[in-house]
Amino acid sequence: MGANPFPFLALLLFFRSLPAVAAAAGAEQPFVGVNMGTDVSNLLPPADLAALIEAQQIKHVRLYDADPGILSALAGAGVSVAVGVPNNQLLALGSSPATAAAWVARHVLPFHPDTPISAVAVGDEVPTALPSVLPLLLPALRSLSAALAAANLSSIPVSTPLPFSVILDPFPPSQAYFNQSLANGFLTPLLRFLNDTAAPLMLNLYPYYAFMQGRGAIPLDNALFKPLRPALEEVDPNTLLHYTNVLDAMIDAAYVAMRNLNFTSVPVLITETGWPANGSRRDEPYATRELASTYNSNVIRHVLDRAGTPLRPEVTPSVFIYELFDEDLRPGPASEASWGLFYGNGTPVYLLHVAGAGGFLANDTTDRTYCVAAEGADRRGLQAALDWACGPGRANCSEIQPGESCYAPNDVTSHASYAFDSYFQKEGKAAGSCYFQGVAMVTTTDPSESINLLFSSITSHGDCIFPGSKQMNVTGAGMNTTQTSKAGIPSALRLRTGIEHDHIIPMILSIILVVSTLSWNHVLILAAMN
Repeated sequence: MGANPFPFLALLLFFRSLPAVAAAAGAEQPFVGVNMGTDVSNLLPPADLAALIEAQQIKHVRLYDADPGILSALAGAGVSVAVGVPNNQLLALGSSPATAAAWVARHVLPFHPDTPISAVAVGDEVPTALPSVLPLLLPALRSLSAALAAANLSSIPVSTPLPFSVILDPFPPSQAYFNQSLANGFLTPLLRFLNDTAAPLMLNLYPYYAFMQGRGAIPLDNALFKPLRPALEEVDPNTLLHYTNVLDAMIDAAYVAMRNLNFTSVPVLITETGWPANGSRRDEPYATRELASTYNSNVIRHVLDRAGTPLRPEVTPSVFIYELFDEDLRPGPASEASWGLFYGNGTPVYLLHVAGAGGFLANDTTDRTYCVAAEGADRRGLQAALDWACGPGRANCSEIQPGESCYAPNDVTSHASYAFDSYFQKEGKAAGSCYFQGVAMVTTTDPSESINLLFSSITSHGDCIFPGSKQMNVTGAGMNTTQTSKAGIPSALRLRTGIEHDHIIPMILSIILVVSTLSWNHVLILAAMN
């Protein structure tokens, strides 16, 4: 890049951000929580929900209402809950302070502090979901805040989750501003209220939608927090700040938009972010379990590392992952029902991969896990790990020999995945047995099913069975059969239509990352080992 054409602006951005940075220096550490919608068929009863939340070491939950059964079940569990006010209650709450006081008396006082209420989220994306009641939103916020203060609970912040669409021209972040039609009548008084009550600006931020709507302008790796070559990093031409991921750029756009309205100390709380694990192959090709696991794992790591943003590196907003369960009753495109980390019966859709997260969202409730080659793993590292697994590691690699059922696809990634899983299962899935110097990962996706689906239509092979697969559990001697079944108040639908992509779809990133042919020398080595 050339010299900064706006050096004064860059300095202004830096110095005007200092008050917020200083204020945040003594703030509590950022957290990662999980949203929990209830548009789920056969949803677990409240006691089982609480047990699942505790088993997954989730310490922060956001509800879209204030379900008394769930709040009661979480009593004493050490889980903080952000309760919600559905959009259909805003008319009553915004029209009557007495109704707001009654709401607090019914939905907060009976449960707090046994179930700590961390915030009240009033409505959800009201400017776009229900604009007709927008004039009543701020009165509802004020009435609820006053009711909490009257009950000596002024420490519970009251805010409202907004869609990112209220911010216009967000890329590069330095030129972002709020929608002018909302700025004077709604956003300015809202920010003044938040500033006066020490409440956060709640935002629903989805790099997935930014990527899908960008039509190739945003690299997939940039949306997923994956490393980029410097030439592909987004550089703000006004500040020369480098953005290695889309979420940070969205957060900094919010900081700039607030600063343009003369608010520099209102913190940001990300009330929703996530990635769908399933969708229409034609319209939503990037809605896959592999990419959902990658995004959510990297978001968690980013927050817990307190990485901050380029504009405010010492301030890391807390995040609620969207969402705990697949809400299979939600209308809309296929992806709308596929944002969950778990199915409604508590079995995981996929596993997250976050080292050092202290067990957060890491408990496999099905015991159906496999070890495969990690996404983006270096070919040489895979080759070395494969040689070790089939040699000193004493994994059973007979099925990846020429002519055997798992020989195809004949590439190092697929062969390494089989060998890794063989070793992983042999070691009883012990901690550290799916590491292989960082080129392996644990997954709940059955690799046998993925391999067979891919190759059954183009080769004679279609019967590859990985050691840890369901089929092996059924037929193998001495092994147990396990099965996985896929089984409220909804937030505003985040529907996107008419998105087409001409890119090659990375549907099978965890299966074929590098298409290459093993040398005959390698085949001979494997044969000799067996």
